[in-house]
Amino acid sequence: MNNPALLALGGTLLCGALATAGLHTYVSGKAQRQALVDRLSATEHIPLGRQRRFTGVDRRLRGTTLGRKLQLKLSATGLDLTPGEFFVYMLVTVAALWLIAASLLAPFFGPIAGIIGAWSANTFLNWQRQKRIEAFINQLPDVARLLANGTSAGLALRTSLAMAAAELDAPAGEELTVVSNQLAVGRSIDETLGELAERLPSRELVVLVTTLVLSNKAGGTIVGSLRNLTETLEERKETRREVRTMLSEVNATAFTIPCLGIGAMLMLNSMNEGALAKVTGSPVGQILILVSLGLYAAGFIVIRRLGKIEV
Repeated sequence: MNNPALLALGGTLLCGALATAGLHTYVSGKAQRQALVDRLSATEHIPLGRQRRFTGVDRRLRGTTLGRKLQLKLSATGLDLTPGEFFVYMLVTVAALWLIAASLLAPFFGPIAGIIGAWSANTFLNWQRQKRIEAFINQLPDVARLLANGTSAGLALRTSLAMAAAELDAPAGEELTVVSNQLAVGRSIDETLGELAERLPSRELVVLVTTLVLSNKAGGTIVGSLRNLTETLEERKETRREVRTMLSEVNATAFTIPCLGIGAMLMLNSMNEGALAKVTGSPVGQILILVSLGLYAAGFIVIRRLGKIEV
């Protein structure tokens, strides 16, 4: 024990063993963390393979209320975009529309075009979200049918959800895969289904989620409830299709009226070059332009409201 060489050798071996054990623990922990990230990456509908742009902007934006709302809306659209990417693309589009309107029409129309560009970006997200919600609603009868079949076969609700996720196409398959992955890492059915209803809000999905949550908590005849719900969802699906067909002309009219106003301004400016610049060169002309644009916007909103029927 008094030999310094043996003490040094023993200390070296001990340090080597501890270092090897620590390295093994670090590598295994890193592999587990990466596997968890891979499983949860579907929650945001962002594949990990593509190189992301504007990561600094995205990191700062996610810490704000606007970024969190934008992330929630993007996750519901299924677009392969991060909040930072969408925000930067929107700013570039707004700047481009500002410059184009200012150069083609008059400098007064630059800020107006920028505001319209920002509104259009938000409208595009809402349209993509509603489009995905409609597609998901059309698949809800199949979701309820698969869940009923799995439950009647003796499978647990978690297993039935995973089976339905594997059987269905997008978007229902993708959304149920997110739910299945979240359940696999220990989250409760109430939380995961509640987030699904928040991402894709609709009356039909709320009814299905409420049925599943109540049956999971209190038990009961979940199979019979799901089979009855399947028939109801099929009927609502047909009703929604008929209503959408009847209102297609009204919706087309709502978009046609603003386009006619913009086309008239462009035609007037092309026939008499600089006419819009002269009109907007005085406060009275600017007020009249704003009033006319407001009337077009009001007409668009009123027609959309009249043609919006909740089923």
